[in-house]
Amino acid sequence: MAHASGKYSKAISDRSGMEFPYKEMVKEWNGSMVHKSEFEAKHPQLERQRHAADAQSVKDGRPDRLEPITVFVGGAGFFEYENSMQPSTSKKQPLVVSSIGIVSVSVS
Repeated sequence: MAHASGKYSKAISDRSGMEFPYKEMVKEWNGSMVHKSEFEAKHPQLERQRHAADAQSVKDGRPDRLEPITVFVGGAGFFEYENSMQPSTSKKQPLVVSSIGIVSVSVS
């Protein structure tokens, strides 16, 4: 079907209700016919974007393990613990009491 060119036609804007020349009308993304001075492009946040899901696990992951701690008790008045030297506050000889998995040091 053929349409008229509309060079003398007038149209009513769906946004403002004002009359404009038909040739100056444009269609918005939502289907409204508005004058080109009233045109608003579709906001980018209205466009649906596809996002990939976050990774949930690591391939061949293993649980963290506890490293053994070594405590050296020196006779020179120093305690050596995890590679740091701390001077002893007491001149008494330390007495070492130990059990499986726990080491406790007491000065008597």
